[in-house]
Amino acid sequence: MKTDAEIKKDVVSELEWDPAIDATQVGVTVKDQVVTLSGHLDTYAQKYAIERAVQRVAGVRAVAVELDVKLDPRHVRSDAEIALAAEQALTWHALVPHERIRVQVEKGWITLSGEVDWHYQRENASKAVRELTGVTGVTNGLTLRPQATPSHISDRIRAALTRQVEREARRIEVSVEGSTATLRGDVHSWAERTAAEGATWSAPGIRRVVNELQVDSRTTP
Repeated sequence: MKTDAEIKKDVVSELEWDPAIDATQVGVTVKDQVVTLSGHLDTYAQKYAIERAVQRVAGVRAVAVELDVKLDPRHVRSDAEIALAAEQALTWHALVPHERIRVQVEKGWITLSGEVDWHYQRENASKAVRELTGVTGVTNGLTLRPQATPSHISDRIRAALTRQVEREARRIEVSVEGSTATLRGDVHSWAERTAAEGATWSAPGIRRVVNELQVDSRTTP
C-alpha cells in the first residue's frame, strides 16, 4: 500500500508526464489516499485532462477538484461564438444525435439538454464541446430515453463485468431496481472503478448507475 507521500509523488510525476498539462499551475495535496487539486487554469480542457491523469495513478481512492478556470485572454470568446462552435462540433460528431440536443452558453459555460438513447451518446456530446476554445465548464443535462429493461439484466451486467474487468468482477455486487443499477464492493484502482461503471452503462434499459465501489489498493487479486 502506498503512503500519501508516494501517491503525491506519483501524481505530480503523472501531471508532468502528460504533455496536455501545465503541471506548474496545479497544487497537489494527499491525505488518506484522497488527492486534492487546487490552482487556476487557462482552459477547461486542461482541467479535464488533469482530473483524468490523477485517476490513472494507482493508489488514489478519490479526487477532490478545487481547480478554477480563468481563461487566458487569447482563449476568450463570446457566448455566441462558443454556441455556434458547439453546435457545429455536435453536428459533425458521428456518435451524437445532434438534432436532439440543445445548447445554452452563459459566460463560457455550456449546458447541454435534450434526450438521447444511450449513455455513450451523452458522454460523446460532452467530449465534443469541452475542448472548444473559450469554454469555462460543461453541464451535461442530457437524459436517457426510457427503454424496457430485459429480464435477468443483472446477470448480463455481471457477465459484461467479467469480460471487461475480470479480476474485479468477483468482488462487485450488482443490483438492479427498475432502470437503476447499483454497484457495490471493492476494486484495486480508480481506472477499474470507472471501467466497471462504463460496462454497466451499456446495459439496455439502464438510465442511472449508482457507483458505490470503493477503491482499496490493499485488496489482493
